[in-house]
Amino acid sequence: MKKIMSLLLFVFVLTACQPAPVILPGDTLFADDFSINTGQWVNLVNDGGVMGYDASGLRFFVREAGLNYWSTPGMNFRDTRLEVDALRYAGPVENRIGLICRYRDDLNFYFFVISTDGYYAIGKVKDGVQALLGQDAMRYSSAIETGVAINHLRAECQGSSLRFYVNDAPVALVDDLDFSEGDVGLLAGTFEEGSLDVLFDNFKVVQP
Repeated sequence: MKKIMSLLLFVFVLTACQPAPVILPGDTLFADDFSINTGQWVNLVNDGGVMGYDASGLRFFVREAGLNYWSTPGMNFRDTRLEVDALRYAGPVENRIGLICRYRDDLNFYFFVISTDGYYAIGKVKDGVQALLGQDAMRYSSAIETGVAINHLRAECQGSSLRFYVNDAPVALVDDLDFSEGDVGLLAGTFEEGSLDVLFDNFKVVQP
């Protein structure tokens, strides 16, 4: 019995002495191609629409006008680079499609969005109040593929800096100190017209 206890203690000491893994710039912290329903992302079905795994992606169908849906995998990060492929499959070209970082709860997070009529914005929700950062309204960029198209979105949340890229082209850079860490996620929403259908794929979180 003493030998067994000594062996267990030795194994425990060896395990406790193992150094924490070193995370380097470019290392993948989390990735999901949505080919398997892990149940990690928030799913939703109600009168406003549907959000969940479908067609080997994460699909958002926003039926009502003036409504936003978002989903998060329940994780926590500080500095991150987020990437995703977003396909507007159907519905209005005036819309919101994008990424979320440093999500604390439904009332506090940063967002990076495009509209598939060619506009973009970085913003935040703080204490439930939505505001754009560095701009008074969404701005036009020729980097955005309009209509029924796939856009590759990238957001970098590093320190106080928030950067947004669309199809590898930089479109926005702002500074904000309100949120330093939190969850990541995806967002889709409508303006004056509903029935937006969006499919997200190849989501990745990378150490910047």
